[in-house]
Amino acid sequence: MPELPEVQALVDFLASRTADLAVTGVELGSISVLKTFNPPPEALVGAPVDSVSRHGKFLDLDCGGTHLVFHLARAGWLRWSDALSATRLRPGKSPIALRVRMSDGSGFDLTEAGTKKSLAAYIVSSPEEVPGIAALGPDPLADSFSLSTFREILASRNAQVKGVLRDQRIIAGVGNAYSDEILHVAKLSPFAMAAKLDDEQTERLYAALRETLSAAVLAASGKPAAELKDAKRQGMRVHGRTGEICPECGDTVREVSFADSSLQYCATCQTGGKPLADRRTSKFLK
Repeated sequence: MPELPEVQALVDFLASRTADLAVTGVELGSISVLKTFNPPPEALVGAPVDSVSRHGKFLDLDCGGTHLVFHLARAGWLRWSDALSATRLRPGKSPIALRVRMSDGSGFDLTEAGTKKSLAAYIVSSPEEVPGIAALGPDPLADSFSLSTFREILASRNAQVKGVLRDQRIIAGVGNAYSDEILHVAKLSPFAMAAKLDDEQTERLYAALRETLSAAVLAASGKPAAELKDAKRQGMRVHGRTGEICPECGDTVREVSFADSSLQYCATCQTGGKPLADRRTSKFLK
């Protein structure tokens, strides 16, 4: 799933490609991808792309005051073309969920792999009309996201810290991959209880959160959309690297599996050398 760094890179990429352009067409390959009906897609046609921004993992194109907002979910992606095919999409007949055409013949497609379709697009007058945006927690890279703010968030959550980091209603933009990376840098167990972290652990986690995301944003900056997925995978320290060597201590990266996801961690760096139990067979270690 694209997370804050990749979404920010897509924002920057789209902003550079759509500058001084207008929307000339919006086509739906999947009727279900569009979660709103008013304004209609036609409201975007002829409108200039005034800005491209990010709200957590949501991308927002402001087109003359009408916003096209989309969330790529787990398996969605954006595919840019400098010269889009002239063939119009036919609903139900294309792997492309949504196509946006620009005034110079360029544009982009939103696609989604797999059978579980979660990619979502919205056409709204204000991004706050999108329920997922209205419910977002603070952005962890915002200037206002201070250590004291973070400390208050953790102190109020009697929940495992990985879950707190991933909950978009608490902190916007962090998902499964970067929560693994942040906790590895902070040298904390993913199942430590957020409210029980002491001051030193909280400071470590805050620094890891900000530094890991900032570094990932910098690494993704300037890359075309087609290269972002591979760049993300290559930059991971522990996430997706089960059985490989921890770059910090040389121990083996371990995994805990769930029904539809998994997490990776280093026992030496994060849990005092004690492997975490797999929830499928036993209780979590704290």
